[in-house]
Amino acid sequence: MKKPAWVIEKEKTRRAARAETHWLFGLHAVRDALLNPARDCRRLLVTPNAADRLADAIARAGISPEIRDPRKFDAPLDPGSVHQGAALETRPLDWGDPRAVCAPRDGAGLVVLLDRVSDPHNVGAILRSAEVFGARAVIAPARHAAPETGGLAKTASGALERQPYLRVRNLADEMAALQEMGYLLLGLAGEACADIDTTLAALPPGPIGLVLGAEGPGLRERTRASCDRLVRIPAAGAFGSLNVSNAAAVALYAARQAGGG
Repeated sequence: MKKPAWVIEKEKTRRAARAETHWLFGLHAVRDALLNPARDCRRLLVTPNAADRLADAIARAGISPEIRDPRKFDAPLDPGSVHQGAALETRPLDWGDPRAVCAPRDGAGLVVLLDRVSDPHNVGAILRSAEVFGARAVIAPARHAAPETGGLAKTASGALERQPYLRVRNLADEMAALQEMGYLLLGLAGEACADIDTTLAALPPGPIGLVLGAEGPGLRERTRASCDRLVRIPAAGAFGSLNVSNAAAVALYAARQAGGG
């Protein structure tokens, strides 16, 4: 019996995902990845100086480094990447089932959902804040969102190895699943009437999801409609605004202060 076209396409997508690799760079990002037992590390390119500085991590990872001349560092990185003489080819981390990762514990939980936030530096900074404030996960759609890259890992400053970054097929479906688990989803929108701190203070204890959109377009219509409430971060001036990574940090702090997490 011939397989349906959608089954064939799904199998192709899974095979492609299994084969996908990317390059991390910079001493800090490479060291953290080497020390992460969940990482599938493929190739390590280092200069002699970087090899000395990463010696302990290289030994623990059990990987054989390829030594490169600093003047001819041939890792396939974007021009201008500050690699510090270290580049690691690896597969994206697999954090498992989002529902298991985000399941509330003792009635509490805190997650961040990103609607088409595609700048890897913003996502890296959000992962760092999410780790600091105890979020269970950062969730983003598999398409039209920043994938794991060297730039993202460098900005995350190690958080990529410890903070679950879950790429999902459909963000609205994932939001519905979180709501079924008891999460109340707060969408951040500049035009919202309610302030985030006032809203959080009035809520009963329970898991919270913070939903943020890309700078400029903000939340898409379906994402906005899937939120339980829309809130804003109050500004002192009439034209004050924050970029998405700063807004995420402020919202995570507010949620943590209100008892989320």
